[in-house]
Amino acid sequence: MHDNVLALLSGDLSPSARIWTALAPALFAVAYFLGGLLLFCIRCAIKGIPRDAETLTRGKSMLVGFFLRHYFFWVIQPLWRLLLRSGLPANALSMLSGLLGVSSGVAVAAGRFALGGWLFLMAGVLDVMDGRVARTRKEANPAGAALDSVLDRYVDSAMLMGLAWYYRDTWVLLPALGALLGSSLVPYVRAKGEGLGVSVRDGAMQRLERVLFLGVGTALSPILEALFWPTEKHPMHWLAVVGLVFVAVLSNVTAVSRFRTLVKALAPKRPVQPRSGVALFGFNAAAGAIATAVDFAAVLAMVEWAGLSPVLATVVGCVLGGVVNYSINRVITFRSHGAVAPQLARYTLVSGSSALLNAGGVALLTLHPQLAYTLGWWLVRGVIYFAWNLPLQRDYVFNDTSPDALLEQEPHAA
Repeated sequence: MHDNVLALLSGDLSPSARIWTALAPALFAVAYFLGGLLLFCIRCAIKGIPRDAETLTRGKSMLVGFFLRHYFFWVIQPLWRLLLRSGLPANALSMLSGLLGVSSGVAVAAGRFALGGWLFLMAGVLDVMDGRVARTRKEANPAGAALDSVLDRYVDSAMLMGLAWYYRDTWVLLPALGALLGSSLVPYVRAKGEGLGVSVRDGAMQRLERVLFLGVGTALSPILEALFWPTEKHPMHWLAVVGLVFVAVLSNVTAVSRFRTLVKALAPKRPVQPRSGVALFGFNAAAGAIATAVDFAAVLAMVEWAGLSPVLATVVGCVLGGVVNYSINRVITFRSHGAVAPQLARYTLVSGSSALLNAGGVALLTLHPQLAYTLGWWLVRGVIYFAWNLPLQRDYVFNDTSPDALLEQEPHAA
């Protein structure tokens, strides 16, 4: 018995013990929640869905819809009532959630994924409870809300830092850092929006989804490792890796989506574009593809048929491709009627700066030889296109309503 306790505390477990330490809490949770789901469905068929008023104020999510949220808050009513009758202050629940969450990060950093995952899930459940306890007792105040919000960031960061430490010598470090970035930006953009009077709560990866995917994936991952890789001293915990990558991608997608919504809501209203955003992107991308094809064909013809040097042919090809790209965008994509010479000057400035940004970005990524240069090239190309080329061509080069363009159209005083 003594040896078993020491093995449990140290993590030096046999494959079967590793399975049961992860599976035992999961079996209890699955039995409770599946039984609760059955009763909830019966209750909904008889009396309708018991709607949780606070859930309706939250943002929409395609991963965990309102039905599942109403069910969750209905099925944890026993725990909710127990905490309410215990008399524990809401701030104490927040602190306990924070302590459990930070402990989960320490556990996963040491390789104790089952322990860390369940601690993280327990911290998430308590985080749901603290604010409800405060509001039910009419004790809610800004200080408690600030404490809860800051502790949530510590909990998320601790868990992801623990995962990053465990995976520090593998490629999984990158999605761990990406998840840390996205998980910080999602609530920040929402808070910034609320401070500016704009509500941005929607998104696929909100905190409930982050807790579920990270917690469940981490808690259950030792089962697969013990079944398929029982002799690994430093197992990959592939179920946790899948959850981590999923959170990394969707949390950043949610953050960018909220950021875009916020900027769009705050930006001054512009005249209606002659084309939709999707059409602009499609025509602009097509113009770039056609120009690249013309550039390549011209270089090939000048080198192979005309006998010009590749360097001279490349320069001529770039100029020819730029003229084709400018012409298609002016006539078809943006339907611009501004003066050609100033537009060409602006187009040259944007294209030249784009070339420098692309070259600089690729040069920076080549400092990391573990990243394939082809992947780095496409990554930089995509980022510069969406962050620099397309917005500037739309709002600066071909925007006939911009101040510069309007000045070009006004007659000069004699």
